Amino acid sequence: MQPILERFCRYVRIDTQARDGSGTYPSSPGQWDLARLMVQELKELGLEDAHVDDHALVMATVPATVPGKPTMAWLAHLDTSPEYSGKNVQPILHENYAGGDLVLPGDPTQVLRVAENPELATYLGDTLVTSDGTTLLGADNKAGIAVIMEAVAHLLRHPELPHGPIRVCFTCDEEIGHGVDHVDLKKLGAQVAYTLDGMGHSEVEAETFSADKAMVTIQGVLTHPSVAKGKMVNAIKLAGQFLDRLPRQTLAPEHTAGREGFVHPCGIEGGVPQVRLLFLLRSFITAELREQEALLRDIAAELMQQEPRAKIDVTVEKQYRNMADGMGKEPRAVPYALEAMKRAGLTPRQSSIRGGTDGARLTEMGLPTPNLSTGEHNPHSPLEWTSLGDLLKAKQVLVELAQVWAQ
Repeated sequence: MQPILERFCRYVRIDTQARDGSGTYPSSPGQWDLARLMVQELKELGLEDAHVDDHALVMATVPATVPGKPTMAWLAHLDTSPEYSGKNVQPILHENYAGGDLVLPGDPTQVLRVAENPELATYLGDTLVTSDGTTLLGADNKAGIAVIMEAVAHLLRHPELPHGPIRVCFTCDEEIGHGVDHVDLKKLGAQVAYTLDGMGHSEVEAETFSADKAMVTIQGVLTHPSVAKGKMVNAIKLAGQFLDRLPRQTLAPEHTAGREGFVHPCGIEGGVPQVRLLFLLRSFITAELREQEALLRDIAAELMQQEPRAKIDVTVEKQYRNMADGMGKEPRAVPYALEAMKRAGLTPRQSSIRGGTDGARLTEMGLPTPNLSTGEHNPHSPLEWTSLGDLLKAKQVLVELAQVWAQ
């Protein structure tokens, strides 16, 4: 098996699924397990300063081969999505892919269909990797970890290649919005950074959604249903009315694409006395988040006017901001990545992310951090997959990127 596939399969078998609301950092013990393994493997490669800190963040340095060049950081995250199980992942290799649908053996109802994944037609002859269908695969973001590790190994095997200092950093809990909570930029010591957390191949992403999280708390009145007439206020019914007042054909992820934002109800809990609705607010234009917040507050006010005994509270928490807003601090970051992809024999594309990465928050903190493709497909899903070709392309891009910055 190709070394990069060996690495990838080794990493995905470790359960690092993030757990929102766990009260610990990192949110799951498996992230500690993978962090310790990464330190061990980095030291085996020869990076003696490799270490894991009290927050399970892994850092190491690839020494420069030429002096006086900017320090660059490469980042990936250890955790996988909380949306689908990451326990007992069994990676399946589909060698020399000949086309057609792939039935996943652990759950034959999970079928990777060409009709739903037309890009599969461009992977004929490649080695595809899926889970067995009972879990996600974990290419998001263990593909990025494997790519970084193989690029580091390549540079260390070839000291004749010119490059400046390279900082490796593996973060935790990116999937639940806490990936860089404990990243110390002074300790990282980089002038520019790249996250390896992108879809497919050949893409440089330097624009993300700006994002907030909103919680709508609906307080009703509970009485015994036998004596409820004129007394009970059912928070569940009010929640239904609240959701019914949202736009149906706009501002919803199932009806938007490209640069269109959305207001996405993604969680609900409670009963007759109280219901809590969780919303994701997303827009490429940061100021539009205030308009989305105002929409929720207007609906709340309308319902409370209709039912004065109810109380509806809307609280909004900042998550991250469009990385494009801070990319001007290092104008070479994107052009150099595009050039590295050209040198790797690819046709690069600059695109936007309908989501966020650690790079969005790092850029806001003052460290410009575009996102690079690393072979992710169908993330957060039992139909997640990657390919050997994508992993090798991403590795070569990093090798070229190190040299571009040195030259």
